[in-house]
Amino acid sequence: MTVMECVGCTMIAFGIPFSMFIFTIARHPFRIIILMTSAFFWLLSLLVSSLLWYAVVPLRSELAFAVPFSVIFQEAFRYLFYLVIKRAETALQSVRLQELAAKGMIFDRLAVAYASGYGYGLISGAFAIVNVLSDMAGPGTIGISGHSQGFFTATAFLTLAIILLHTFWGVVMFTSLDKHGYQRIVGPIVVVIAHMLFSCLTLINRTKTPVYAISLVTGYLLLLATIFYTIVLNGVTLNSFRRSFINVRETTTPLT
Repeated sequence: MTVMECVGCTMIAFGIPFSMFIFTIARHPFRIIILMTSAFFWLLSLLVSSLLWYAVVPLRSELAFAVPFSVIFQEAFRYLFYLVIKRAETALQSVRLQELAAKGMIFDRLAVAYASGYGYGLISGAFAIVNVLSDMAGPGTIGISGHSQGFFTATAFLTLAIILLHTFWGVVMFTSLDKHGYQRIVGPIVVVIAHMLFSCLTLINRTKTPVYAISLVTGYLLLLATIFYTIVLNGVTLNSFRRSFINVRETTTPLT
């Protein structure tokens, strides 16, 4: 039974991200490179957060102290990764020169932002749930001593949320920094505030009687709001979406 629970929660947390990888990243070596590099930058942010946690001895046991600084370091390294990609854009284009020339494409910043956010989310989700999955495999299960039996399921859904949120936060951050005017500042601020809000909400689950519904509902509402903001930021409107859908229908020939 514990193994079935472990497999189920793994599929909840990584089912959708795995499908995203297969259909949008796996066939593009360039995006895989961006994904892996982005994950490495997230690990660097974790290292800096760990050094701060280790240095401040009196507050080591206070998770509420570590979480905000961890969020700040993660977003700082996301911005640093953007600067690295910005400087390396010419070199990256030359690496993909043959492929780009064959397809008539230019440097796809949206794909870079997407792969970057996905890499951040994937490594963040893995670190968030890997120990939980290890305990979930048995031999016992949670709830026997009066603990909440929804811990594993809630953790799986929260992991899925943070993976998807990081993916869209990456797109928002990169797209905003490429723009001019107020959007260049508003986008990163929105990302930092949303990340801080989601991370701090998870602290509610550390109480003796956790109410997972609060963090879950709020987290997924935040995800929907982030998706909507990402769509608006990239200039997608209802009319443009309708025209794209009509064009797809007109260019699709029925099977005979």
